[in-house]
Amino acid sequence: LSAGEGGPQTGTMTECFDCDNCKESLYGRKYIQMDNGPYCIPCYDAHFANTCDECKELIGHDCRELYYEDRHYHEHCFRCFRCDRSLADEPFTCQGEELLCNDCYCSEFSSKCIACEKTVMPGSRKLEYNGQTWHEHCFICSSCQQPIGSRSFIPDKKDYYCVPCYESKFAPRCTRCKKTLTKGGVTYRDEPWHKECFVCTGCKTPLAGQQFTSQDDNPYCIKCFGNLYAKKCSACTKPITGFGGGKYVSFEDRHWHHNCFNCARCNTSLVGKGFIPDNDEILCRDCSSDL
Repeated sequence: LSAGEGGPQTGTMTECFDCDNCKESLYGRKYIQMDNGPYCIPCYDAHFANTCDECKELIGHDCRELYYEDRHYHEHCFRCFRCDRSLADEPFTCQGEELLCNDCYCSEFSSKCIACEKTVMPGSRKLEYNGQTWHEHCFICSSCQQPIGSRSFIPDKKDYYCVPCYESKFAPRCTRCKKTLTKGGVTYRDEPWHKECFVCTGCKTPLAGQQFTSQDDNPYCIKCFGNLYAKKCSACTKPITGFGGGKYVSFEDRHWHHNCFNCARCNTSLVGKGFIPDNDEILCRDCSSDL
């Protein structure tokens, strides 16, 4: 900001000429020419001089006058409200009704950089986060020490990291591909996996959100596990997985689903009942007595 300067022009009259206000002769006297006529110095000061906003006295024609917005000042009154420094030839700031030099304004109203503890000057590039302020060049990654600028960053206690450094230093790594997990993922056996990396060991179908089981610490979908490891029903030959609340019956080295454990002749369910083995078949007592 800067203040303007103003002031009347004076002249000397050498012929008969009267003040437009008091009508006294201006012959041999200084006068000020206005649009409506000449004025002697006392009349000009009384009728046209501005009042100093600081000392409330008239600013005479022979004073250097400074003005800011609608306020006028003597040169010696145009000073910083804090340190009393002259603002006549200095940059200044208006804070409410007060005029302040840049030093006083920065000291009282500007933030200090949390890193270098120097004032963040008005208009300079800065970063504000969590109630604290940094010069743009002072806000650096705690790992690579490079300015973060307008890039994304991740806070960690009192440290701040650019995203690549944070991922390299802290982010978990997928058990399968060893790359960092930036979001989402699944946990299996207390280990992190990308969703796309957590697949069935047999058919490679993604298992995230699906039922699965494991064999020798390897995850399998229900179908692959049944085909590879589950007992087979002696009646329907399909795997007995036990998922979905399924139950089964075992006899010697044979196994049946509950709903498959039926008499081979009358198809009566034998679950919880006595039965008679007949070679590869099982019979209820009534059917076995007919043999």
